[in-house]
Amino acid sequence: MPKTALVLRHVHFEDLGTFALPFRQADYEIRYADVGDANFPPDHLQDPDLLVVLGGPIGVYEEAVYPFLAREQAFIAARLAARRPLLGVCLGAQLIAAAAGARVFPSGIKEIGFKPVSLTPAGRKSPLRHLEGTPVLHWHGDTYSLSAGATNLASSDAVEQQAFAIGREVLALQFHAEADCGHGFERWLVGHAAELAAAGIDPAALRRDAHTIGPALHEAAGRMITQWLSGLDDV
Repeated sequence: MPKTALVLRHVHFEDLGTFALPFRQADYEIRYADVGDANFPPDHLQDPDLLVVLGGPIGVYEEAVYPFLAREQAFIAARLAARRPLLGVCLGAQLIAAAAGARVFPSGIKEIGFKPVSLTPAGRKSPLRHLEGTPVLHWHGDTYSLSAGATNLASSDAVEQQAFAIGREVLALQFHAEADCGHGFERWLVGHAAELAAAGIDPAALRRDAHTIGPALHEAAGRMITQWLSGLDDV
């Protein structure tokens, strides 16, 4: 029987990207739910085998502006309480941190571009070991404190918290290992055009980096997520 992966999406161009194939190879049926829809969360998928929360250009603390964030965070909190498998990316990682009791706040910088992360000792023993030395895509202006029970897995030269785990069932990535740096990357450049302009970042330089780094990131990220998914079989 295929397992179900419910993927919470905030903007259409930030999807599972290169993670989609490893998910299917691990026998997951992928179903997307757009968190801004009136029927979110979907009643027929309250307890999927795996919940994935993707990125988006808003802040966890903007519930007054985006009311769906309260429903989404409650959905994630219930998942944490049940100790069910959960993966978060960027905003998704921050939502998991907040649901676990941590503080999410602006970091004071826009960390956008490709560079590697430094793994902690715990990170080197985790599936993130496959990413060591490989530049990943950073695209965020917020960060989070580490909640009780969470283990920091990675940091960068600009932001201390870049990934964490809670037990074996929860993995949260502040960076984008899943980004499709091929043809799909142009959607990121168009979708985030205003943010890039405001930050003074050249889309052409990002495009060149994506072309150069993409193949190695695709391979390393595939190994990382495949190992993590295989570890859920015993959860």
